Amino acid sequence: MRGDRKMIAWFALAPRGEAEVVTSPMTPVEAYDGRTAEQRWDWVLSWLKIADIGQAEARGSRRLLSDAGLHGHRYATDAILAVVARRQKGQVTVFSSDVDDLERLVPESIVVKKV
Repeated sequence: MRGDRKMIAWFALAPRGEAEVVTSPMTPVEAYDGRTAEQRWDWVLSWLKIADIGQAEARGSRRLLSDAGLHGHRYATDAILAVVARRQKGQVTVFSSDVDDLERLVPESIVVKKV
């Protein structure tokens, strides 16, 4: 949403078939800051595959939080994103501003990078 060049470079891999950019529906909503134009919002969403979230993901997220000794709204988006990341096949990289929190919710095989 903010025009981060590193993220745009990652997005550019998707149409070439070099990566799939998958996220939870909560992540782009959380990134929205009110200054983003509707066209930019639509452009960013066009590059993303938004994962379906339902009861199974809610249960999985709650379990992850419980296992990590976490709870509350501060960790909710991270927990949903962790569930989405765990469902992906192959090499998985998660970009987050909350690296420490997310690393507590995903296995070591999932790379977490600061954005």
